[in-house]
Amino acid sequence: MTVSQTMKVAQHLYESGHITYMRTDSVNLSSFALAACREVIGSSMGDRYVRTRQFVTRTKGAQEAHEAIRPTHPERAEIEGSAQDRRLYDLIWKRTIASQMAEAEVDRTTVNIGISGRTEAFTATGEVIRFDGFLRVYRETQDEEGDAGTGEHITSSAEGISLPPLTPGQVLTRSDITATERHTQHPPRYNEAALVRRLEELGIGRPSTYAPTISTIQQREYVTRGDKPGIERAYTVVSLRGDRISTATRKETVGVEKGKLLPTDVGIVVNDFLTQYFPSILDYGFTASVEHEFDEVAEGQKQWTELLANFYTDFHPLVDAAANTKTEHRVGERVLGTDPATGRQVSVKIGRFGPVAQIGSADDTDKPRFAHLAAGMSIETVGLQEVLDLFRLPRQLGQYEDKVVTVGEGRFGPYVVHNSKYVSLPKGADPVTLTLDEAIALILAKREAEARRHLKAFAEEPELEILQGRWGPYIFYKGSNYRIPSEKQSQIQDLTAADCLQIIEQQGLKEPKPARGARTTGKAKASAAKTSATAKASTPKASSTPKAKTARTAKAGTTKTKTTSSKAKTTATKAATTTKATSKAASRRPKKSDDADNQ
Repeated sequence: MTVSQTMKVAQHLYESGHITYMRTDSVNLSSFALAACREVIGSSMGDRYVRTRQFVTRTKGAQEAHEAIRPTHPERAEIEGSAQDRRLYDLIWKRTIASQMAEAEVDRTTVNIGISGRTEAFTATGEVIRFDGFLRVYRETQDEEGDAGTGEHITSSAEGISLPPLTPGQVLTRSDITATERHTQHPPRYNEAALVRRLEELGIGRPSTYAPTISTIQQREYVTRGDKPGIERAYTVVSLRGDRISTATRKETVGVEKGKLLPTDVGIVVNDFLTQYFPSILDYGFTASVEHEFDEVAEGQKQWTELLANFYTDFHPLVDAAANTKTEHRVGERVLGTDPATGRQVSVKIGRFGPVAQIGSADDTDKPRFAHLAAGMSIETVGLQEVLDLFRLPRQLGQYEDKVVTVGEGRFGPYVVHNSKYVSLPKGADPVTLTLDEAIALILAKREAEARRHLKAFAEEPELEILQGRWGPYIFYKGSNYRIPSEKQSQIQDLTAADCLQIIEQQGLKEPKPARGARTTGKAKASAAKTSATAKASTPKASSTPKAKTARTAKAGTTKTKTTSSKAKTTATKAATTTKATSKAASRRPKKSDDADNQ
């Protein structure tokens, strides 16, 4: 589960009364919880496993107003609920119970094996569990149900195999010896759980801020959560069997990343810029030190005005320096070389819709050409030839049904366009090597899918149609969807236009959706109508009593003046809103040169 999903599940467990308040980093348990854990452990496993203890938080600025996260009823080892609810509750229950259990007793053994005639020695390390203690309930590296066991064999920590019983001075006979080549690997990238642990170690943030922080960097596309394939690498294995030494070369895949937070080009550029111009703000200790100063303000030891003044005294010069810095290229831009065909500069940079490649510059007489980087490309590692291949698109594949078939690369990936109809290429398809026959097959497949989607149309009602959706057939009428009752799902072809209109009437006719850019105008009209109705309702009728008539006439005159002013103001607002909506709609109208980005 992701961090945000974990917090949602924890919130649900808290609201259901299964666990205590979860937005805390406290490790303190109440006397009630300690007594309940002691009872559960003693009754189910015996008094030897009981070891009541109270922990102390070592994290600076920890929020300890609440108790540690624990089950509200420790005697409940399981709960009813979804699979995610049960998994998270099981983890909380195991860690709570294990924290009040005795330590495990483990004998670790190191065996040094000398070699006759040599000074070198082999080493084997293993361990034997004499008493499992808390391991009976919870292990850090693996969670196994049932008894952890108290076997007498020694398990090698290096290879995960059992070592035989050994005695000092025992002579061992060699059978086979294998030497395997090993390479160092780069540190693994963070997943969400590892990032939270790192934030805790650095004292950055608190439990209530971890999930929003990680969600924000993903929403802004600084990082993406995904997988990264590894690379294949050869390694050597040398074996000694009897008196014969053999050498073999084998292959392994290294660097595989699964479910990790991978930095995007935007994230790399933003990080490089901030660390270059704002090193003091991007320092790991900055957040921790500021939170410490906030605590001093809360305790009355420091004035908040002094704190802000000191910060901005140093911060404003950094902003001015970054704004006035003149660089030869844009931030994040990387020049790769020149185009052999035109001699113009080739570069990659971050554009409005992500990383793009560019041939030419703003100083050239001719307009620069742009192309989106393909999936898997990065502005940090992409090469000149890879970028030049992108400008082979869009390319014409030929003609089909007297219309040109073109393949290109757009904002949302590669596509085929034929007769103004766009078809996305399947994952893994290369637009550079796509053939006309493959493009025609994609066009026909989309037509077939569209035909299956349109189940029935009505000549007498052109805006009325029955479509096939993800969850079954439905009625589409004037831009709105209507559910078909289950008893009529099997009678789709027998439904008439009158039957469909009756179903729509029963569900309530929905207002037609306004065109994009005209929504504000619709609101202004509704506001004007509402203002007019209010003005009419607020105008009182004349009375037959002369005195009352005089008084109410004066009041009505005042109201009428206000109403006129309100109408004029509403009309002006309506006109201004209409102009703004029209300009906004015009600015969103795609240009001919942007066809690839607006498929």
